[in-house]
Amino acid sequence: MSISNAPLPDILAFEDPEPLTPGSGVDLPRAQAAITDFLRALGRDDSDPHLLDTPRRVAAAYAEMLTPRETSWTTFPNDDGYQGLVLVKDIPFHSLCQHHLLPFRGVAHVGYLPGERLFGLSKLARGVELFSRDLQVQERLTQQVANWLEATLAPRGVGVVMEAEHLCMSLRGVHTAGTMTRTSVFTGLLADAGPLREQFPKH
Repeated sequence: MSISNAPLPDILAFEDPEPLTPGSGVDLPRAQAAITDFLRALGRDDSDPHLLDTPRRVAAAYAEMLTPRETSWTTFPNDDGYQGLVLVKDIPFHSLCQHHLLPFRGVAHVGYLPGERLFGLSKLARGVELFSRDLQVQERLTQQVANWLEATLAPRGVGVVMEAEHLCMSLRGVHTAGTMTRTSVFTGLLADAGPLREQFPKH
């Protein structure tokens, strides 16, 4: 499997905690019409009162899950020369499997060894969200978060561990409910096993 090193998405330079609006690539009326056709193709009666508003709801739900929150990536100087690990554990995330359009969800553990710049801690969670709100595979998602940290901070090392349950495995196919998939990327001074890497969760 190839790992994408695509450029980072263009994000406007402000933070907005308000509800998301669909991204510029989302055509809600067309998506709604497609959901109506999809229901009919599955043998469902789209005139059923319980299904009348389903196309709108489904289109809006997918638009939300595929639209990242706008934010800025402000960094600040490491004036005190902090050399230790910065690690935020158990960041909840959810994404959509690009093969089945079913969710996978879990937690991310993201850390870095600072160089000359630092992040506000909330930015680590925002970075995970940015790349999660797309059609994804977990391997690429993990690599993208690591690449983003490398490109934004130029740290001495990066560690990203993601653990998730994939509904495309739990609800179909092998029906392995509760099975967790773990992916990880370690770079720089975290690339080799040692005391720093041991601070990341092991399951």
